[in-house]
Amino acid sequence: MSLPHAILTALLEKPSSGLELTRRFDRSIGYFWSATHQQIYRELGKLEAEGLIRALPSEQPARGQKKAYEVLPAGRDELARWTAASQDPKPHRDVMLLRLRAAAVVGTEGLRADLRRHRELHGRQLEEYREIERRDFPPGKDGPQDRLRHLVLRAGIDLETFWTRWLDHALSEFDRLPEPDEGERPGARKA
Repeated sequence: MSLPHAILTALLEKPSSGLELTRRFDRSIGYFWSATHQQIYRELGKLEAEGLIRALPSEQPARGQKKAYEVLPAGRDELARWTAASQDPKPHRDVMLLRLRAAAVVGTEGLRADLRRHRELHGRQLEEYREIERRDFPPGKDGPQDRLRHLVLRAGIDLETFWTRWLDHALSEFDRLPEPDEGERPGARKA
C-alpha cells in the first residue's frame, strides 16, 4: 500500500505528469522506495479512479499529450491518515546474508568476489548520498521540510555506512578463513 502514498507525496510536492513523476522517482524517492515506470502509471490510474488525484486540464488537448496530475483533498486526507497510522518495522531480508549462511554449509566459492563487488557498489552509493547532502543541505538550510527530507537522506547515508563497514569486516573474515581441501568442503559427500 505504500507506492500510492509515495506517489501522493511526490504529487503534493509538485504536480507532475507520469513521465515527470517517474523521473523524480529515479532521482529521489527511488533511493528508498523503488517502482517501475509501469507500476507508477498503473497507480496513477488507480488513484485517479479512486478520486484521490485528478488530471489537470490542459490548455490544448491533443492526442499523446502528457497529462499532469494533482492531489485532490481526499488524496491529501488519505496521505495524512496513512502518515499518522502506526506501522511495525519489517524484518530485514537480504540475499547476501542468506548466501553467507548457505556458504557455511556448501562452501564459499565465488562469494569473496561478490562481497568485494557489493563493497564497491555500497561505497559508490554512500558517496552519491554524501554529494546530495553537500549539494541540497548546506549549513543554514534547516526549515521543517528540509529537516525531514534531510532525515530521510541521513538514513540512506547511515545504512550505506553500515554496509560498507560490515562488508569490510566480512572481507577481513574471509581473509582469515582456511582454504578447504576438496574432500573437506562443508556439505561435500564423503566416499
